[in-house]
Amino acid sequence: MNLTDRHYLDTLADAVLDATPASLHCSLHIAAEDSTFIRFNHAKVRQATQVSQAYATLTLTQGARCAESTLTLAGDLKRDTALLLAAQTALNHDLPFLPEDPHLLRPDGAATTCRDEPGTLPSARTVIDAVASHAQGLDLVGFMASGPLVRAYADSRGQRHWHRVDTFSFDWCLYHATDKAIKAVQAGQHWSSDAWARQLQQGAAHLPLLGLPPKALPPGRYRAYFAPAAVSDLLGTLAWGGFSQKEQAVGTSPLMRLVRGEASLHASVHLTEDTGRSIAPAFTPEGFTGPGPVPLVSHGQHTGSLCSPRSALEFGLPTNGALAGENPQALSLAPGTLPEADVLQALGTGLYISNLHYLNYSDRQHCRVTGMTRFACFWVENGELVAPLQVMRFDDDLLNLLGPRLIALTDRAEVHQDTNTYGQRQLASITTPGVLVEGFELTL
Repeated sequence: MNLTDRHYLDTLADAVLDATPASLHCSLHIAAEDSTFIRFNHAKVRQATQVSQAYATLTLTQGARCAESTLTLAGDLKRDTALLLAAQTALNHDLPFLPEDPHLLRPDGAATTCRDEPGTLPSARTVIDAVASHAQGLDLVGFMASGPLVRAYADSRGQRHWHRVDTFSFDWCLYHATDKAIKAVQAGQHWSSDAWARQLQQGAAHLPLLGLPPKALPPGRYRAYFAPAAVSDLLGTLAWGGFSQKEQAVGTSPLMRLVRGEASLHASVHLTEDTGRSIAPAFTPEGFTGPGPVPLVSHGQHTGSLCSPRSALEFGLPTNGALAGENPQALSLAPGTLPEADVLQALGTGLYISNLHYLNYSDRQHCRVTGMTRFACFWVENGELVAPLQVMRFDDDLLNLLGPRLIALTDRAEVHQDTNTYGQRQLASITTPGVLVEGFELTL
């Protein structure tokens, strides 16, 4: 049985919910995928795998007591039904012995949502042929993940949510030598071999530059352009609690100066949690749905937070569809007005930063982030790429970078999907344009 089949998963949910005692509230959340994975090295296939899996989380609630169990489904209706019913019986037995949870909140409506988006996904042969045709003579290293992803929810109050999207991500780089490489990701719901070939050709055009002697810079502040992938890295670091209602309420968010009005971002900065324009589901594993886009920063000012059900009960606020960890799933930075084709001329002389890595907070309370440049970062003079940048560490205040030192945002935003596959493929993404700043601080 196909583990991403809606009829199969609905049948399982019906069996479990029909067996639920009237005094209990029962919910079932399912995360499933049917994925093709292909790993490349030296533009040759090194590993090809097909994974079909589904995890079902069964939750029983009575008053303020809650118990849950997560099980792996096998695709056998009889076996999976028996497994879930046995888990329900065990949870029902344990429930009276559990302590009450003062911050337990469950949805009380009977909402129904459905999103089913077929895509144009490549077969394994299509991807292999594209690499064989276009990457000859190049040292391409890459990882393709492709296939449908499902999130489904049902509960004994009548809620039903279905989310199925076809999506792929091809995370690849062209290796030059030592630590020099061109990195890119192509991701979405509709694959095009021609579009990928153009992306590859653009990357290959920069390979000769990587062979030039690297530019070593002394520590100091420099004018810099961050490509969308690098901005996504920075925003991903801000997402570690920055937009969490809980962390903002207790004062541990790295954005506290912004929250308190002690600092502001540039007036062109608009940050939103916007699941409707992403591949993320519009409901949480607990069955809560969001109100639509959640403004987090508007015109550079703090305007909202991600409020999970627990935080909603603890702080007397409405929940807005945030996950339990209150990390964004569809963070979006609105584009600006700088034409993408004019980036190098607008930069003039300074740093072109394609990617960053090893990011972490050096001073969380003041939103200082440290990290290193990586993958095709260049020194630019008079609007021309002239040399690869020696790997450098930076340490800077993101509120200043996106505030008084921000010069411009580019006029086109790119979607960067989470390519993490540990345990299962992800549905989170960050959408962002490129960012031009003044005074970016390199430390060594």
